[in-house]
Amino acid sequence: MVAALMGLGTFVVGCGDSADDASGASGDLILATTTSTVDSGLLDVLLPDYEETSECSVKALGVGSGEALELGSQGNADVLLSHSPDAEEEFMAAGEGRRRDAVMHNDFVLVGPPGDPAGVAGAPTAAEAMARIAEAGSTFVSRADESGTNAKELDLWEEAGVTPGWDGYEETGQGMGETLTIASQLQAYTLSDRGTFLATDGLDLIVLTQGSEDLLNFYHVIVVDHADTNRDCAEEFADWLLTPATQELIGEFGIEEFGRPLFVPDAN
Repeated sequence: MVAALMGLGTFVVGCGDSADDASGASGDLILATTTSTVDSGLLDVLLPDYEETSECSVKALGVGSGEALELGSQGNADVLLSHSPDAEEEFMAAGEGRRRDAVMHNDFVLVGPPGDPAGVAGAPTAAEAMARIAEAGSTFVSRADESGTNAKELDLWEEAGVTPGWDGYEETGQGMGETLTIASQLQAYTLSDRGTFLATDGLDLIVLTQGSEDLLNFYHVIVVDHADTNRDCAEEFADWLLTPATQELIGEFGIEEFGRPLFVPDAN
């Protein structure tokens, strides 16, 4: 039922060859990144700025963090920007990443219909709010796509002592923007990163639970360690994300439109 409400096409392109010019990085750079960096509009600001001074041309794939890591494992992405810490640590432990650096963070928010039928507003923790949704049998829309947001959702269900699967638990298998739209159509609850929620127009949803430590959302850049990747461009891009100028861009993003930054820079 939910899958029929909205479709999402995804395709994968091959990585560019490593740079031929030994004096500097060049060629195609395949960036696999969580959908939140795309849906929030952050990449629309960052990538043109990077390409102005680089010989590398970025092709961004907006997918869930799990799929981004899988693309890296296959050598179908050169660099990753993801927000699924446990999965990222497994990726690095398997020797599939050359480096992993903190870039930024924002937070997750539990959103739902203004009437709040499960009474989650005021819950002391996100896990308690999730438990109230399950107890009430209210409609909850899950991305169910192995993304970082989906991983956080599953952690919260576990912390709440809940195994999701009641009649009102719907799975989209889609990105954050699409899932928010479906939740709004169904007047359902869902978990979202704050940036995508603020940047998605036309939603009849409000933030009901926010601010607890377990809702922090950390993003890392990973340079993939694979023979088929463009390592020079990947290293250059990772270094660029951590520069003071880029960190300032990240910290300013969203202030003009929303009156607050959508991401907090984390590079030292």
